Amino acid sequence: MMATNNVISITPESEIKQFVGEYDVAVCGYGGAGGCASLEASRNNAKVILFERASDGGGSTALSSCEMYLGGSGGTSLQNACGFEDSNENMIAYIEASLEGKGDSKKIRLYCENAASHFEWVKSLGVNYKESAHLGRIVVPESNESLLYTGNERVSPFSDCAKPVPRGHVPSHEGDFGGKIFFDALKETIKKTKNISVSFDSRVLGLVVNEQNVIVGVSFKKDNIVQHIKVTKGVILTAGGFVMNEDMIKKYIPFQASFGAPYGNPWDKGDGIQIGLLMNANVINMDEAFFGVYFYPPESLTYGIFVNSNGKRFVNEDSYGARIGYYCSQQKGQKAYMVIQNEDFEPSIYIDKLPILAVAETIEELEIEAGFKEGSISSTIRTYNSDVRNGKDEQFNKASQWLKEISKPPFAIIDYSFSNQASPAYSDKMGPLMFTLGGLETLPTGEVLNKDGEVIPKLYAAGRTTAGLPRTGKGYASGMSVGDATFFGRMAGISAAQNNN
Repeated sequence: MMATNNVISITPESEIKQFVGEYDVAVCGYGGAGGCASLEASRNNAKVILFERASDGGGSTALSSCEMYLGGSGGTSLQNACGFEDSNENMIAYIEASLEGKGDSKKIRLYCENAASHFEWVKSLGVNYKESAHLGRIVVPESNESLLYTGNERVSPFSDCAKPVPRGHVPSHEGDFGGKIFFDALKETIKKTKNISVSFDSRVLGLVVNEQNVIVGVSFKKDNIVQHIKVTKGVILTAGGFVMNEDMIKKYIPFQASFGAPYGNPWDKGDGIQIGLLMNANVINMDEAFFGVYFYPPESLTYGIFVNSNGKRFVNEDSYGARIGYYCSQQKGQKAYMVIQNEDFEPSIYIDKLPILAVAETIEELEIEAGFKEGSISSTIRTYNSDVRNGKDEQFNKASQWLKEISKPPFAIIDYSFSNQASPAYSDKMGPLMFTLGGLETLPTGEVLNKDGEVIPKLYAAGRTTAGLPRTGKGYASGMSVGDATFFGRMAGISAAQNNN
């Protein structure tokens, strides 16, 4: 069926009256993955066309802090400058443990073995990093240090199987706009590359195939006209995830969609995934999504404890926000509360809009005033304080540096329930920020696999159009997505450019 209007479809070559151009490689989506794929394809002597549905590039990468999760190979130059070493096996052990069996071992190994050199590649674009580390508990950079802890590296049980090393690499700046810094540098490099043509305001509507069902072109809509280009080596799908497609999130992540607020760029509609499905591509990990509950900074809140509606703890509070968010999601009604004493409380942007249910001089008064069952929270506090005095959190193994008795009044309960989480300005839904982690199944080379596990000739994908490096919200570390999109975007670009089949 020929592509018409806004319907994604596959078009037989015999139905095409005219091709408006011919290229070696077509890249569909100009975010971090698409930009890096285009650049590497061009550097491997391919004539490239890069399609973008919006009027400018950027995608979700440009909206991010642009933390990249990097290490291995003895450490990146930034890690080494800050006094840290990191082996491939150490980084692999951490990622494997954090993803709890859901990760792709071949992708993980390739990524870890090449992450340090990928960092040098990023720097070669003109992205600046300050050789200084911020080792406190933060979510996004508050100052201009470039090396951060962005996951659960120092958290049990992960610190038991891998030496904790900071791996969040963020462009040097004050404020949360690292994505713009990186993407501006990438875009400027692409502008200077002669064999890359960029077509904005162009929605890719599908692929053109020959009688053997092999890809020979791309259909796209520009200036309200459906057009077609020939492609000789390969098509790379880098159109983002599907978090902005209401039908797809209801189908694939109904549980998360019941409470999560979509977070991404407006064109995260799943177009690349849908195009792949029409070529019998396999999709995996479609039931996984990221969402987080961030309560730090200030890091002093880590001395508090989280409880559910029964007044029971359910997580070690020194965990990264995505891990906290996962365990909050498993509580009845996604209700979660923090008990904190006054000396550890500080206002911040993460809690200034959250309800404080009660303030009291005793825990017993606090639980009753906040509407909890008598003896529920007070029993939990007694057990916790006893563990603190004994020097070990027997329930959840919270790190010793964050163990402190909750014994100095006044005390407060903050309501972190998902129904109180603030959503971004462009969403009308309350809840923790959410984006998808499932998509097309690909090899580390970027080649897309069909439902029989075979490579689909001339079809490649990268970024959130795929099931990439990060495959669980529970085990997510900030920087895994941008690191994955940029690195495996490069791999797809190289593979497509070198394809001679």
